[in-house]
Formats: sequence, structure tokens, C-alpha cells
Amino acid sequence: MRIGQTTTKLFIVTGLLALAGCGDGGFGNFFGGGTETVVVNNERPARERSRPERETIWDLFADRDDPNTTVEVNKYLWNAALDVLNFMPLEAADPFTGVMVFGYGTPPGGGGAYKATVFVRDPALDARSIEVAVQSRGGAVSTETAHKIEDAILARARQLRIQDYNL
Repeated sequence: MRIGQTTTKLFIVTGLLALAGCGDGGFGNFFGGGTETVVVNNERPARERSRPERETIWDLFADRDDPNTTVEVNKYLWNAALDVLNFMPLEAADPFTGVMVFGYGTPPGGGGAYKATVFVRDPALDARSIEVAVQSRGGAVSTETAHKIEDAILARARQLRIQDYNL
């Protein structure tokens, strides 16, 4: 082995150890270990609460999004559904799962009362991202009616997006 190769390997190892020693975790953090923390009253110290939990350097590449804090609902579809179905009272809404439950309401110019459940399942603005279930007081409504409502919501969502971007 030549001296140049040995020097290069030495620099790489030294650099890795220097990176591992950065922060308050010491060398143990780089290799998967960690420092012990005393927990009082079931609370983590303030300096640990503010930073994400990472055990090793490889955790930086892991997909660790918390589904309770990431919202993956298309905002245009969400707002369009509220606009199109504004004649129905909103009974429940969960933006984290994309579900909106509307109570019975009579559409303008219509005779019967309907209720609907809207499920925005994807952040994309396309027809596969939304599903609507409609019911009248007499029972389920035809799938054609539900598809017409989905189309109206999609059209309104596209209008909202165009307004946002001033296209």
C-alpha cells in the first residue's frame, strides 16, 4: 500500500470520528449508542424536547414523518368541497385524514334534503383524490349524482388554484 492511500484513509476515519464527536452525544451517538438522560416527572429536558429524536447518522435518511403532524390533503379540494356543499351543515372535519361529514341540507332549487361524506385521500389535484358519498332521507343516492358532485368539487378546486397563482 502506498503512503497516499494510507493518508487518505486516515483523513476519512479522522473526519468521521470528528463528526461523531460533534454535539452533546459524543462518539456513542455515531455508533448507535446514546447518552443517558435522567427523566423527572415523565418529562424530557427542554433541550431534548426541541430537537427530533435521532439515534444514529443513518436515521437522517429514514422516512420518519409523523402521520399525526403531516397533512397530506389537497387544500384546493378541501376548500372546494366546503364551497360546493355550503348548503349542508358541516358536522365533522378532520384535515389529517381528509374526511368531512356534512349533515342534511337542501340544495338551492332542490326539493329533497341530502347529507354527504367527503374523503380527500391524496394531495394531488385529480379525480382519484376525492370520493363523495351522498345520502337522502330515503336512502342512498345514485352513483351518478355522487360523481356529479365530485366533478363540481374538482372544477371549483381548479378555479381556486388558478386564483391562487393568478393564471
